[in-house]
Amino acid sequence: MTSVTASAPVVASAEATGLDPKAFRQALGRFPTGVTIITCRAPNGEAIGMTASSFNSVSLDPALVLWSIDKRSFSRDAFVNAEYFAIHVLSEQQQELSNRFARQGEDKFADLAVQTGPGETPLLSEYCSRFVCKSYQQVDAGDHIILLGQVIDMDTQQDVPLVFHGGRYAQLQA
Repeated sequence: MTSVTASAPVVASAEATGLDPKAFRQALGRFPTGVTIITCRAPNGEAIGMTASSFNSVSLDPALVLWSIDKRSFSRDAFVNAEYFAIHVLSEQQQELSNRFARQGEDKFADLAVQTGPGETPLLSEYCSRFVCKSYQQVDAGDHIILLGQVIDMDTQQDVPLVFHGGRYAQLQA
């Protein structure tokens, strides 16, 4: 895994640029996204997972994807230090699972069929697509850290993906 050490441009906060943070968040919410659960294994052996919509493809060669995590996230250290992580694109039938992994303070993996991948990464058995990644690079970006992963394994099922838009779940229409 590598980290970016090049000097970053000087960036002013949203408030300093005159952007209202609430309005900025609402404008971003107009962009529909898929919903994912990201998993890894913490150094103490604990299975870690969280819901995220900040997932994107980056490169086909090498196969790279990214997602971002809030620096204040309870799971931040586990993901930043993980050698491997998995991204599970959820199906429209997995809204409750998305909600479970978005909450803190409960055993998110209770009663789930879980396999293990490289580095003992927890792998959910149900998903639209699953990307198993080796940590590739991390980029400090404002109040988030961008985590890039090199896809080392993937699988796709023919389910309809779960979509998030305007602060709520949405459904695709054919």
